[in-house]
Amino acid sequence: MTLTSTDSAVDSGTDPAWGQAMELLEEDLRRRDAAPRTRRAYRADLEQFARWASAQSQLPAEVGPKAVRRYIAHLSEGGAAPATTARKLAALRALFASQREHGRIAQNPADLVATPRRPSRLPRVLSTREVTGLLEGIPVSGPLELRDRAMFELAYSCGLRAEELVSLTITDIDHDGEQLRVEGKGRKTRFLPVGEPALRALALYLARARPALCAPPASRRGPARDPHAGASLSRHTRAGTQRLFLSKSGRPLGTSDVRRRLRVWVTRAGLHGEHVSGRSSPHALRHSFATHLLDGGADLRSIQELLGHASVSSTQIYTRVESVRLRSAYARSHPRA
Repeated sequence: MTLTSTDSAVDSGTDPAWGQAMELLEEDLRRRDAAPRTRRAYRADLEQFARWASAQSQLPAEVGPKAVRRYIAHLSEGGAAPATTARKLAALRALFASQREHGRIAQNPADLVATPRRPSRLPRVLSTREVTGLLEGIPVSGPLELRDRAMFELAYSCGLRAEELVSLTITDIDHDGEQLRVEGKGRKTRFLPVGEPALRALALYLARARPALCAPPASRRGPARDPHAGASLSRHTRAGTQRLFLSKSGRPLGTSDVRRRLRVWVTRAGLHGEHVSGRSSPHALRHSFATHLLDGGADLRSIQELLGHASVSSTQIYTRVESVRLRSAYARSHPRA
């Protein structure tokens, strides 16, 4: 949804100039193919700043670095974590960058404000043994199990983000070429090799499970009592027929569905204990994919391309994971460690 100066989402106490500035940024983000999730996050953070700035009687053109620093301090005093304040500062930089590009201001005040230091956290990674136990622990029996086995085999085989996983269509799979077409962040397309276990799981899912999930709901559960509800459900089902992974009602899966199903299988695989929440995140499979590639001798540039990172600096965190693993092995094994 495009913001306007009269948008009800902006408080009536907020000056209309802030709504106009956010509308301009929204248009810029759409032109750059920014993800809807990114646009929504920016919008929420900027509305919060607009309320604060309006209370200070400041318009977009009047905000300077000192005001931005005061706002960041205000967030910190209110208990916001460094990661939260860093995200909100990034939204402000985007807003004022848009204003500057359109000639509304001379310089970006948020560029002169240092990003709060965030604690360095390494990604949660499963060992190869844990990944094997997790994936092979998903039975190839009913439609939902077949779907989950194919879904998580593919996620680990290709290092997919949850959003990329649920956006796949049946035409994105090239069975003969043993590769997958993925549309990542910024609508950038990449082609990824797919491993044999994932291809086998996909073949089983497509042959034995997906046709059942894709079948009209009436053929599975009987006719809908409410004809209008049935028509609505049918429309949802038709819209999702090209999506690769479907719910038990025939709708396309969402990222929350992926997280929920992975938690089920992580629990059944016995991956409890410390960091269990991190292990049950779909991103843990993506991190494990990258770390295991590095362990196997892949170079950072190749991993960068496979992950779809815009910069190799985003990929370098996996060298730190490897370094920590090696230090741990050294400490356990060397007689004079």
